[in-house]
Amino acid sequence: MTLSKPVANDVHAPNPNTDEIRQQLPLVSVRNLKVAYNEDAVVLDGVDLELFPGEMVALLGSSGSGKSTLMKSLTGFAPVSGGEARVVGFDLKNLQRGQLRDVRASVGQVFQQFNLVGRLSVLTNVLTGALHNAGPLNLVGGFTSAHRKRALELLDRVGIAHKAKDQARTLSGGQQQRVAIARALMQSPKLILADEPVASLDPKMSHSVLELLQQIAREDGIPVLVSLHVLPLALQHSDRIIGLRHGEVLVSAPTRQLDAAALQPLYEHDAEEGDADGALAA
Repeated sequence: MTLSKPVANDVHAPNPNTDEIRQQLPLVSVRNLKVAYNEDAVVLDGVDLELFPGEMVALLGSSGSGKSTLMKSLTGFAPVSGGEARVVGFDLKNLQRGQLRDVRASVGQVFQQFNLVGRLSVLTNVLTGALHNAGPLNLVGGFTSAHRKRALELLDRVGIAHKAKDQARTLSGGQQQRVAIARALMQSPKLILADEPVASLDPKMSHSVLELLQQIAREDGIPVLVSLHVLPLALQHSDRIIGLRHGEVLVSAPTRQLDAAALQPLYEHDAEEGDADGALAA
């Protein structure tokens, strides 16, 4: 079942750009996607998804619903077993030699655990985002001045340029996630996938990081797909919500048409076991 009917007492102000966004061609178009590692392990079944330039889409679902697998399928780390999947201009089922690397270079990724090299400087960690196009000489001898200038500009954009020379391990969790976002932007991505990017952060930092991602989506025209567990965060910081349950799309609607009650069916099994409190927490 796909929920799309507006709910009563709508508290979400419409995004004035939503209609314009969806008049453009999607940068991600997934139709009837199936991901199965074998006949007995079907993780996604019949998933439809479109991501348009400039929007931030929240991906919801309990543990085991298929959120991470869906993200992995968009970069070829999970097999597309059936259906269609086009990502940033590439047909994932019919990639030519070398195109998988091009797909991955076009997709910036942000993770829960930051994946920074703690002993390296903040600036160097951001520069690693340019490795895919640095060239053989720069891989050995360092990055160009243009790369360094760009990295410093990105650190300034995410609000931590003053930490450029510090070791990444000395930063707080929220600061490290901002470094990870700057690193993703260093790729000049066409799409950003953020897999539980605030799961390790306190509420204040969570809001701050999600506000930054939504700002990037709108200002740069980069679609951002962000998986979350906390419903209030998804309702406050997304343009649309896609909800998965047992590998199928249960919810697909603009955020302004949804509230916590409409999303609760995604977590019914969790509620039965008493584990849904985290999803409902503010």
